Amino acid sequence: MKFTPQGGEIWLKAGWGGLAVADNNLTVQIAALRRVLAEAADAASWIETLPRRGYRYVGPAVVTNVPDASAADRAASAPTLPDRPSVAVLPFSNLSGDPEQEYFADGMVDDIITGLARINWLFVIARNSTFTYKGRAVDVKQVGRELGVRYVLEGSVRKAGGSVRVTGQMIDASTGAHVWAERYDRSSDNIFAIQDEIAVSAVGAIAPSVRKAEIERVRRKRPDSLDAYDLVLRAQPDVDSGMPEQVTRALTLLERAIALEPAYALAHGNAAMCHHCLFLRAGLQEVNRAASIRHARSAIVHGQDDALALTWAGFSIGMDAHDRPAAFTALEAALAISPSSALTYILGSVILGWGGEAERAIEWSEQGMRLSPFDPWAWAAFDAQAMSHLLRGHYDEACRAAYKSVQANPAHSITYVQLAAALAKLGRLDEARAAAARVLELQPAFRYSSQFAGVNCAPALAEALGGALRDAGLPE
Repeated sequence: MKFTPQGGEIWLKAGWGGLAVADNNLTVQIAALRRVLAEAADAASWIETLPRRGYRYVGPAVVTNVPDASAADRAASAPTLPDRPSVAVLPFSNLSGDPEQEYFADGMVDDIITGLARINWLFVIARNSTFTYKGRAVDVKQVGRELGVRYVLEGSVRKAGGSVRVTGQMIDASTGAHVWAERYDRSSDNIFAIQDEIAVSAVGAIAPSVRKAEIERVRRKRPDSLDAYDLVLRAQPDVDSGMPEQVTRALTLLERAIALEPAYALAHGNAAMCHHCLFLRAGLQEVNRAASIRHARSAIVHGQDDALALTWAGFSIGMDAHDRPAAFTALEAALAISPSSALTYILGSVILGWGGEAERAIEWSEQGMRLSPFDPWAWAAFDAQAMSHLLRGHYDEACRAAYKSVQANPAHSITYVQLAAALAKLGRLDEARAAAARVLELQPAFRYSSQFAGVNCAPALAEALGGALRDAGLPE
């Protein structure tokens, strides 16, 4: 508490009402209070004199057992959680000891909020609300209750000499569990470029981490209580598997979601992906190819503001309709909405890989992996790299990428196809045949000529891959 001479009249009126009180009464009372504190606790210094300004209490905080009515009121009026994942990004702490760096920390948070807000399925609290916590030590669970969000992102910035370190962590406010954490160390040559780079990278990594946390949350719900959003989340791991048995299970959930919300773009996008998988790995039946294209077009119609739906749709259009220009129209629209969409780059790299655009495929796959190093679809990025390095004649690099693809998704047949080809090109035929045997174990009907026709494989790649797969013992 601070008393100032300019405000003395106000304090006198507030403290003593209409009583006649001498001007020096405040000084007298402060002196008496200091004597009491000195006698009771040797704490006369708890009241500090501010020359020409007044007095300030600088002792320890006083704790009482009286309930905090304002806290109770806040709890009663706390907003309810929205029906989609909700995020608040708190101001990052400036650990540089330099007030000049506040602009960098605040700009970083602004960019992250903007990036997250572009993700259609996220509910993001506006800057004006989260910046009321600036400079305060906060409890994440309390922030979650007060703002009505499930996830809270906090972080810090430390700039020293020619380098800058940014750390961030996202926490589930309901449980206190960490959802995502990362540290970025950069040279501070171009501070604004660093700000942009880290913000884009953070958003790209946060999105799949939140989706994974949401999937785990939905798994704990009763099956009969699932709404359309929950059903799509429940289906997602099976969609990501890319194999017929799992995607057939996913389609059951996605069809329920579409029945509940016929215009649900993300449900249509996932359904397109499932039918793509069935077409390519369950007999090349035209009914699946047609269903993939139909759901992809519905996702585009209903998902003009949904980067993820446009990404799934673009992939199906490119792979199953063999219309790569239309596919990249959808993918580029997705990136215009959400430049941090790692999946867009990853699936785009697969289309480019099969199209024989090796350099661009590698570039897109690497960008996707930079944005989301542990993405559920990382195997597809490595797959695109493997076929592209093989097309360029870089067989060691193709083999390394194929091994990474197998490690990321050992239950997917196509990862072993690329590995068998790369090993055959290196003359390691025993290992190549072992990889080929695994392809047929996972996909007994695999024929590489049918695979190439299904994805409209570029002739040069088909020639390079075909000869290697033949040497590995896979049937044409």
